[in-house]
Amino acid sequence: MPASIHEEVDGLLGAALTRDTVTRLVCPSCGSLHVAQVLGDNGGISYVCTACGHSWS
Repeated sequence: MPASIHEEVDGLLGAALTRDTVTRLVCPSCGSLHVAQVLGDNGGISYVCTACGHSWS
């Protein structure tokens, strides 16, 4: 059993990184990994960085 939440998160991230289909979205403006996928006005998919507010599609 992990001694802390940090160890638990590290274990989960390690397991996710060993998979072949890991895809990460990175903000092209600030480089943050805090990116949300949103439905665009025209029904398409857009992305917004929750760190800096930059949006793109």
